[in-house]
Amino acid sequence: MQDFIMNVLEMLSSLGYLGIALGLMIEIIPSEIVLGYGGYMISEETIGFAGAVIAGTIGGTIAQVFLYWLGMYGGRPFLEKYGKYLLINQHHIDLSQEWFRKFGPGVIFSARFIPVVRHAISIPAGIARMSFIKFTLYTVAAIIPWTIFFLYLGMVLGENWPQIKEFARPYIIPISAIALIGGISYFLYSRKKKKA
Repeated sequence: MQDFIMNVLEMLSSLGYLGIALGLMIEIIPSEIVLGYGGYMISEETIGFAGAVIAGTIGGTIAQVFLYWLGMYGGRPFLEKYGKYLLINQHHIDLSQEWFRKFGPGVIFSARFIPVVRHAISIPAGIARMSFIKFTLYTVAAIIPWTIFFLYLGMVLGENWPQIKEFARPYIIPISAIALIGGISYFLYSRKKKKA
């Protein structure tokens, strides 16, 4: 598996910024690994930081828009049948639908920082036919800091970028907790506003 990942990353690296965007769009390799490698490329001065952030944001957003459209046009039955090819199982769909039902559209932003839920949260947004503009804005707002964070870690680690998951773990837990608190706060605020 490690050899496969390295072969794909080397192929993507030859495409520069386009390779980062494609790596995140296809999502056969976790985004943190693609972005970590992108950070390593920045440290090697193969690509620039700003261009990598733009490429990462575009690629990550397109991947989520694709899942949104699958939810909107294919619905849950389609995803239960074919989701495995997108590395999304029934548990992911159940959990993300429950979160979307409980916390509403604001969860699109906060869930992007929470493992398991973050990839599948676009699906219930599509099924619920959430406003596409609002969906895209929340998605981009979350993907930009995620992209910057992992590119920066990849730069700092340099040749040790393959250790990015282990290096990022202590940061991901508090980030996930803050995102969760933010999502719940948004939900409570929205309910209070509706009652007023």
